[in-house]
Amino acid sequence: METDTTKHYRKSLIGNYATPAITLVRGEGSYVWDESGKRYLDMASGIAVNALGHAHPHWVARISAQAGQMGHCSNLYAIRPQYELAEKLCNYAPGGKWLFCNSGTEANEALIKLARLYGVRKSGVEGKCYKVVTAENGFHGRTFGGMSATPQLKIQKGFAPLVPGFPTAKLNDLESFKSAIDTDTAAVLIETIQGEGGVNIASDDFLKDLRALCTERGVMLMLDEVQCGVGRTGKFYAFESSGIRPDAIAMAKGLGGGFPIGGVWVTDAFADLFTPGSHGTTFGGNPLACAAALAVLEVIEQDGILEKIKTQGPVFFNKLQVIAGKFPQLIKEVRGKGFMLGLAMEGDSAEWNKRFRDHGMLTASAGGNVIRLLPPLTADANELEHACSIIEETLSDQAAHS
Repeated sequence: METDTTKHYRKSLIGNYATPAITLVRGEGSYVWDESGKRYLDMASGIAVNALGHAHPHWVARISAQAGQMGHCSNLYAIRPQYELAEKLCNYAPGGKWLFCNSGTEANEALIKLARLYGVRKSGVEGKCYKVVTAENGFHGRTFGGMSATPQLKIQKGFAPLVPGFPTAKLNDLESFKSAIDTDTAAVLIETIQGEGGVNIASDDFLKDLRALCTERGVMLMLDEVQCGVGRTGKFYAFESSGIRPDAIAMAKGLGGGFPIGGVWVTDAFADLFTPGSHGTTFGGNPLACAAALAVLEVIEQDGILEKIKTQGPVFFNKLQVIAGKFPQLIKEVRGKGFMLGLAMEGDSAEWNKRFRDHGMLTASAGGNVIRLLPPLTADANELEHACSIIEETLSDQAAHS
């Protein structure tokens, strides 16, 4: 049945997205409402973007105050919120510097350019040492560099020829990475936890071994924490549990809490590879975006968000496992960490998204049959319990009609 929304989308918008089933008009905390007034528990968080939920008072006040002073001026001039944000972020990864952009794919593009610059330094010849090894099922964006680094046919189809130089290896298989790295390799780029690929975790032991391998072979280790970073696992960075130190990190999504911002941290040993004119962005690190990100960090720190996720995350995971045990024919596996969890379902994830939505909860797909649960970092125990109740109710209804 065609709705008013469907008509508007068909009339004026290019069809690169499926026509949305509902129109959301407002949000508060962990809940959103559609135009008919129906309330939904938001366990997608704008795909891990709304770190503080919807309309968080501190975030709103921070952005409003900055908008009343200056929204944009470009990087031709110094921007106080930008260096304040960089200095605050450096507390989470000392011994490096920041470059700001507008999105996760832009952050990964910057990492790819960084790897190319390092390859020139390493080999002394431009265009020789340029390869970046990525992981199977990884996702690094939809620009040509990010797409070329994403070994998924559904992302790459129709856009050949792609940017060359992105061999792939198998996540958590060190021998696979050893085979993929050669004398023309400049860097390795992987997600600490694969999001779009199905919520697949790079194990701590693998990360330690990969760090050692990259050091031994003289290649950079670059981590994409666009989705799994900014506290989602109970650590500010998901890789922290492994004890390693990467050479560069890509960030975005939750960093701005709903306002577009991306960023790249580069350790001091490689931070000088970017020089004036080698990279830039008109909007990157603008005052509004940096004010939004500062608000996110302030709430995370002042409200003890990381400790809360460390406590609530395992409880949430265990409750989901109990539910999976009741419906083994419908849930194959529960996986993930903290507030980034995946349910490997029997059947297509798009259908499960619809079923959960019909029961009043928003979720996100990943990897074909995986449902992602990405609650706001501010979600409380009652809201997580509510999510579990909706999941169990949805599964019960499906089981009864199967």
